[in-house]
Amino acid sequence: MVELFRDNRRRLLDRLPEGTAAFIYAGEPKQMSQDDDYRFLVDRNFYYLTGLELPGLALILVKKDGVCSQRLFAFPHDEHEERWHGKRPDFRELSDISGIDISDIKAIDEIEEESYALLKDPSLRPAFDGSSIMNQPRKMRKQAGSIRTNDDILDIKDILTAMRLHKSAIEADMIRKAASITEEAIEAVREMIVPGITESDIHARLEYEMRRRGSEIFAFATIVSSGRNAFYLHHDTPEKDGDGVIADGSFVQIDAGARFNGYCGDISRVFFVGYGTDEDDKRIVLLDLISDLRRACFENIKPGLTFNGLNKLMHNITYEFLKEHGLIQDGDEVSVAAHKYYWHNTSHHLGLDVHDLSNSLPKDYRDMPFEAGYCLAVEPGVYIPEWGVGFRIEDDVMITADGCELLSSGNKGDIPEVVFC
Repeated sequence: MVELFRDNRRRLLDRLPEGTAAFIYAGEPKQMSQDDDYRFLVDRNFYYLTGLELPGLALILVKKDGVCSQRLFAFPHDEHEERWHGKRPDFRELSDISGIDISDIKAIDEIEEESYALLKDPSLRPAFDGSSIMNQPRKMRKQAGSIRTNDDILDIKDILTAMRLHKSAIEADMIRKAASITEEAIEAVREMIVPGITESDIHARLEYEMRRRGSEIFAFATIVSSGRNAFYLHHDTPEKDGDGVIADGSFVQIDAGARFNGYCGDISRVFFVGYGTDEDDKRIVLLDLISDLRRACFENIKPGLTFNGLNKLMHNITYEFLKEHGLIQDGDEVSVAAHKYYWHNTSHHLGLDVHDLSNSLPKDYRDMPFEAGYCLAVEPGVYIPEWGVGFRIEDDVMITADGCELLSSGNKGDIPEVVFC
């Protein structure tokens, strides 16, 4: 991984204008209660450039007179602080992870003086990451505004976004591993899914199975929904009674994602509970449609397609299915039918976040053509309240020069093996 972080910094420096000092921050924990914080997740661009996951760190990259330099500011050992808040890696360990030379790692209390000197240097333009959700970049951007004019200050959000869209082979492998952990965890709970078990029981076991495989922070809130709870797409509070009790003849939707080395998997599977007695089992009828939709996805995802183009393809296939089964009339418009039964987008970017870069991309990004190196989660799903059945099946892919490569185990066009319980 260290080569990935070295290369990411090099590529960023290559793209920075001459005469730039870029300030990138790890961020700070968010307070959860009077005496505790939420578990810390480092700023994703800081991780992308350093591989470090500690709060309070800062990276400064300078490009001046054709020379590039980097400084990492971190906390040195402090016996008293570590006694109460846990041990800190030494500068050698930080160097080994990030690939930043140990001579370029400084104590955090030196950053104020160095930052001020860089902000005052008329030959340098300060640059910040406008996509960061952390407080420190905004705070420093404000301080810079008191020294420099707004025209002097750069936002490197677009540079970092363009870099992160294209995944390297190393990054694809991390997503593949995250998907594998997720699928192994889902397979481990399969035997539990019987009538009378609860969403809460399955949820607890699923998260345990991901954790024991090395995913301590999940890609998103784990979803286990039974029957009509599946019509709440982000049903991330599992129930212990009522609709949360798994019934014979029903189904269970699982949507979960592990992280591995910072990268996310995003997998959805559906389990049918019991075989049912109705010859026209609506679960099976809908499963046939989802299979057709998945096959069309994997056959058509390639460079040049767009998210909106993929959605249109899914809507057209779904429209014909709905007509065939009397759920809509010939005169109904495709868009109306899609809005009624096809509730969410078919795909999204995947990477260091589960909806990677969604807040950093241009507003029209759904019309931007796919390019080789993009990693996507692909999740066609249809929800039919009249039948009491609705679900999605999701796998992860990387776009190649002429198509897409599955990063998870789902077969192209075929439903993954896990169906009946």
